[in-house]
Amino acid sequence: MNFHLLIDNLTNPALLFFALGILAVYFGSDLKIPTNSSKFISLYLLFAIGFKGGQELAHDSFSAEIAWSMIFGVGISLIIPIYTFFILKKKCSIVDAGAVAAAYGSVSAVTFVTATSFLEANHLALHGHMVAIMALMESPAIIMGLILITMYTKEEASSINKLSVFKHSFTNGSVMLILGSLVIGFVASTKHAEGIKPFTNDIFKGFLAIFLLDMGITSGKKLKEFFAFGWVPIVFAIVIPLINGSLIGAISGLVTDDVSNRFMFAVLAASASYIAVPAAFKISVPSANPGLFLPMALAITFPINITIGMPLYFAIVNAVVW
Repeated sequence: MNFHLLIDNLTNPALLFFALGILAVYFGSDLKIPTNSSKFISLYLLFAIGFKGGQELAHDSFSAEIAWSMIFGVGISLIIPIYTFFILKKKCSIVDAGAVAAAYGSVSAVTFVTATSFLEANHLALHGHMVAIMALMESPAIIMGLILITMYTKEEASSINKLSVFKHSFTNGSVMLILGSLVIGFVASTKHAEGIKPFTNDIFKGFLAIFLLDMGITSGKKLKEFFAFGWVPIVFAIVIPLINGSLIGAISGLVTDDVSNRFMFAVLAASASYIAVPAAFKISVPSANPGLFLPMALAITFPINITIGMPLYFAIVNAVVW
């Protein structure tokens, strides 16, 4: 790994604000971001990345590479839940194993947004179709997690409202906003897009820093209760994402030669959902324990990805050439 790249990432203001949030909780500070402000910033980040992706997509011509990339992305989100489920079911309940597997097969929009900032720092551009791929990868993992639960627990199978979950996995707020913004960015003229560029581009990193401060506060509050589950979830939340990201970063060269696309595939494979999956499982499998899979994704995997993971995946995609 390029340690200069690692140090540069660790001194990124956005990441340091995340650390500040954790420290604030540790020292008992009353620092917090108001709930309404936090929601607004979340919506803004999804809107901005979707709109910018749509603008990029408008300048791309649809190709076989993009089609194969979409298939590759959906394949990742279907395969990761399967093998992680069989690892987890040895150590926890079938329901919790399915929920965690779904979380790690699905993607984190916030990690994706943070990764775009990493690309910019390395003078690389995000291609618009990767935004669409990210949105496509949300739902298959949720559905696969539910299938695995129903296969191994007859009691849960009868209580899962499959239609409701299927609908929610495609219509939850984050997916709707980023896809909608992608479409709007795609159809908007360059002239109109320039009119809102100060909002979508210039203030993006500032809002990202404040959002990561809020994520740090949220993560810090969940860490203490999570440690009660023992060492297995902690090791899983650290090791599995790094394996997923490294492996996909290496083999993604079979689908695309573009470094930024390969890096984003690695980040998507390594990330874990802490928005869409908890919402879907709250509806479908309320017996799944959010106190397990939510801190794993948010308090462990997210900071691992933005500190160690991203420089590692970037080094791999640059080193492995097919």
